[in-house]
Amino acid sequence: MCAAASARAPKREMRGAWLHTVYQEQYLRSTTADNQARLRRQLDSLQAMGVNAVIFQVRPQADAFYDSPLEPWSCYLTRDGRAPRPAWDPLAFMVGECHARGMELHAWLNPYRVTAGARQTPAAGHLYHRHPERFVRYAGKIYFDPGLPANREHICRVVADIVDRYDVDGIHFDDYFYPYPVKGKDFPDGSSYARHGRGMKRDDWRRANVDSLIAGVHRTIRASRRPWVRFGVSPFGIWRNASSDPRGSATSGLENYDGLYADVLLWARRGWVDYLMPQLYWELDHKAASYRVLVDWWADNACGRHIYVGQDVERTMRAGELSPKMDLQRRRPEIGGHCWWPGYALCRGEGGVADSLASTHQSARALVPSYPWIASEGPWPVAGVSASGRRIVWSAAEPAGAVEDAVRFVVYRFDSPDAVDLNDASAIVAVTPRREYEAVAPGWYVVTALDRANNESAPSDPVRCR
Repeated sequence: MCAAASARAPKREMRGAWLHTVYQEQYLRSTTADNQARLRRQLDSLQAMGVNAVIFQVRPQADAFYDSPLEPWSCYLTRDGRAPRPAWDPLAFMVGECHARGMELHAWLNPYRVTAGARQTPAAGHLYHRHPERFVRYAGKIYFDPGLPANREHICRVVADIVDRYDVDGIHFDDYFYPYPVKGKDFPDGSSYARHGRGMKRDDWRRANVDSLIAGVHRTIRASRRPWVRFGVSPFGIWRNASSDPRGSATSGLENYDGLYADVLLWARRGWVDYLMPQLYWELDHKAASYRVLVDWWADNACGRHIYVGQDVERTMRAGELSPKMDLQRRRPEIGGHCWWPGYALCRGEGGVADSLASTHQSARALVPSYPWIASEGPWPVAGVSASGRRIVWSAAEPAGAVEDAVRFVVYRFDSPDAVDLNDASAIVAVTPRREYEAVAPGWYVVTALDRANNESAPSDPVRCR
């Protein structure tokens, strides 16, 4: 790793990758064994280029890439809502595979979408067939009506089921709230507005509906058996344009607030989300939506929550803008990392991105930022660290279902015991759930523990491997 790249790379940085399942027919065409083998290869590839969190889409269309008691199996995994054969649970599989690699797994849900095209119909047994009055059709697609309290309650039950049964690190929503507007077509929520509008202007009422969902998901997670699970949203990259609101950005594109009815800054101010991951997919000097402008705007409007930048792999590499985008992002301490869209483009090395990340921009490992508003104490230090040849072992209490559980361990290597510096990201050689490590080079090694909120323990004493 070159010295300049090392100086720029922080020790704490979200380095995510979105793996979407919507429109991904390869899952349906492949056998269980082939799907699992492909996902393992992709995770190995992502890990090699420094990715430390995977955002895996488990509810693309109000259906499930997991064994759900509330919704049918996804049409992108099986046919007619039937369980896959041979049986497997992709979410459980991905949680296990990511954690084995020291990576986080965030379960990605699309809240309202039910179909992605006019020819699709929900699988047998779907809620749509029992309660069609709770759904609307817009531009040929079926959606939950966001104006109905029963629909918000259903989505919260889906979240509660995932958090209670799966050891996920996060629940993630993308940018699809009210659907992207189609010219000349208004969203058909007149009936629910008449029943629940309470005299509000319709735009304000729509925003209040989404606010209620976000607040409800936040409460659901905090009341669950895993209250440390983070809740993150990756909104469209423009909150509002300055021409609409003096607090907005110097841009001229579609607005979250007015077009999708998503007041994402409110959610951060109220503490309903733990991170925002705005999709800044544009070029550095895009006329309507400059990446350069928007990075600074989001950094200035973090509202006390983490901001991670959503990066478009293909557009970034096509424009040759990887290095300046990374530099712009990292010079703002309010921005705690980034996430790559789509993760599949990373895996196939689009435009040389894999080599650039592995050799330069993500060559030093990074830890996902901690979440002090969830927990701040940190786990107990590891004990009994010893080395025999190149094998290092240590002990720590087994997880007991608490936020302070030690769930991952960080292994550092230094040339001498006097050189120990835990702020040096280049010294991290492994992040692992295991209580052992096989050193690949002689040196002095130190081990720390991470809890479920990514707080780090005090370090062990250095041990020497020869």
